[in-house]
Amino acid sequence: MVDHELTGAFAPVVTPFQADMTPDAPRFLAHCEWLLSHDVGLAPFGTNSEANSLDAGERMALLDHLVDNGLDVRRMLPGTGCCSLPETVTLTRHAVERGCAGVLMLPPFFYKGVTDDGLYDYYARVIDQVNDARLRLYLYHIPALSGVPITLPVIERLRRNFPQTVAGIKDSSGDWNHLNAMLDAFPGFGIFPASESLVSRASAKGAKGCISATVNINAPMIGRLCREWAGDSGAALQAQADVVRGIVQSFPMIPALKAVLASHRDDPTWARVRAPLTPLTSDQHARLHAQLAACGFTLAG
Repeated sequence: MVDHELTGAFAPVVTPFQADMTPDAPRFLAHCEWLLSHDVGLAPFGTNSEANSLDAGERMALLDHLVDNGLDVRRMLPGTGCCSLPETVTLTRHAVERGCAGVLMLPPFFYKGVTDDGLYDYYARVIDQVNDARLRLYLYHIPALSGVPITLPVIERLRRNFPQTVAGIKDSSGDWNHLNAMLDAFPGFGIFPASESLVSRASAKGAKGCISATVNINAPMIGRLCREWAGDSGAALQAQADVVRGIVQSFPMIPALKAVLASHRDDPTWARVRAPLTPLTSDQHARLHAQLAACGFTLAG
């Protein structure tokens, strides 16, 4: 089996938009630089990046902008999974050719009720068509949104048949029992829960960190938690991270993350979301910031 190469906290990087609603590459770059400066990794083009509202050209152009400006590809895990197998191959090949440490790959998510054989075949064909020994594939299990669960038998079969390629999985099930079963079934696999609230429990059983939306705004604390969960400060870090997570996830997540960035950076551009999403209402915005202020949250410099 391939040794996992990635550990720690990763942010599914939120995507800023200009007034014409095209991606804002300079702000995207600056935010990624800020994240890396706090020793967390980048998982651009994930759910909270509004990836499925971006086309392939926009994703590749933004990734090129990061790489061409010298950001560390060893800490990049871009999302490449699409409904279309050829599009997934194109995005995956591009990420590999640009030197990214891995890719995070959704299942094809339009057709529901697909068989394990069909899902396995999709991933196997992507791997075969990319045909590059450098590919490290991290599966993305998010059944609440994709409607296509990546079952333990599919994971086992992919690991067995592509041991040098299939490196890990992001578990966005939100179900501790499922995550626990995965950790038990696949020791040594690069398993990342999708919430920092599970870091201490999951890391004790071999998880490698987390890939969490709130890393976008709480990078220093979540990064420290992933490194220090077993130390003397671990319990306090976990409790503090849980408070911020609980507040933010009580609002629509993507608009909430962007509202925090817009306010704390005094930059209203960050509040823009691409349709069909809508920004927080003024009431939601006020309640979010009041609750964060009450717990002492500030966005690190």
